Amino acid sequence: MDKVRWGILGVATIALKRVIPAMKLTANSVVTAIASRDLTRAKEGAAKAGVEKAYGSYEELLADPSIEAIYNPLPNHMHVEWSIKAMDAGKHVLCEKPISMNAKEAETLISVRNRTGKMVEEAFAIRNHPQWPALREVIDSGEVGAVKGVQTMLCLNSRDPNDIRNKADIGGGALYDLGSYAATGCRMVFNAEPLRAIGLFEIDPEFGTDRLTSAILEFPTGHANFIVSMQAGPTTGGTHQHLGIIGERGWIRADFPYSHAITSDCHIYIGDSGSLGFHHKRMLTFEPVNQYQLQAERFSKLVRGEKNVPQFPIELAVANMRVIDALRRSRDSGKWENV
Repeated sequence: MDKVRWGILGVATIALKRVIPAMKLTANSVVTAIASRDLTRAKEGAAKAGVEKAYGSYEELLADPSIEAIYNPLPNHMHVEWSIKAMDAGKHVLCEKPISMNAKEAETLISVRNRTGKMVEEAFAIRNHPQWPALREVIDSGEVGAVKGVQTMLCLNSRDPNDIRNKADIGGGALYDLGSYAATGCRMVFNAEPLRAIGLFEIDPEFGTDRLTSAILEFPTGHANFIVSMQAGPTTGGTHQHLGIIGERGWIRADFPYSHAITSDCHIYIGDSGSLGFHHKRMLTFEPVNQYQLQAERFSKLVRGEKNVPQFPIELAVANMRVIDALRRSRDSGKWENV
């Protein structure tokens, strides 16, 4: 079967350092073109990534009839606009998270998908890592009983004013960037949507972004809370992260649940009534995998119409944005907000 031919919108670091190299490891994907609004930058990015074609505008790339799928890592405020243009140009779209600036904006992708017949997905690479299906199996088995509580944390340390994650007007801040992971993780564990949410925010006086955000989510059968920060944890790069789950008869802990900038092994620890403190009853070990490679392989299979391939429809992204919207409203009201 022919490889799916991909085009890349922009020269974002995540595209050049993670996604394009991962696509090159696949047997069913090939990156044929990269675009920037500056042709010089496009050529430089293409040279670094070993991509054949470089375009000086996004429109030129979308007009290329050979390209079948688009990876969209543009700044958050440009995600929806260019994902719609890509679908209208006949391309399938894998768009970076968060999918949009708000849920209402994200909902427009549903109608465009339905009208064009093209797939659009939010690029949460974590969903492709085998630890998450394994975690789901443990929960569904009833080994620890019904989930009652989830606690998770994700932080990185960036004080670079040129980092788009530190620009408030284009969707920067801890909630949009890291909170989208945390909210997704909580929703995946409960396999449900929260009813209401409340948040506490610390704002960076220079950037105007939330640099420290804490959230509580009320689910139909339990509670979740998370802390995300753009200015805490390791100062040498990378993230600190963890996920903890308490059930009616035990607990589960994941030590590396989210972003894997460097492929690494990770573990799920399971405890029961006989476990003391942090000491687990058993452990699941996952060898290093490139979750960006797995993401590209899976999406390309969907483009080729292969059966029995996991799908993550855009409605999931809309639901995640509703959680983020509720927390942003809570920032202003100081109260619980319905999701």
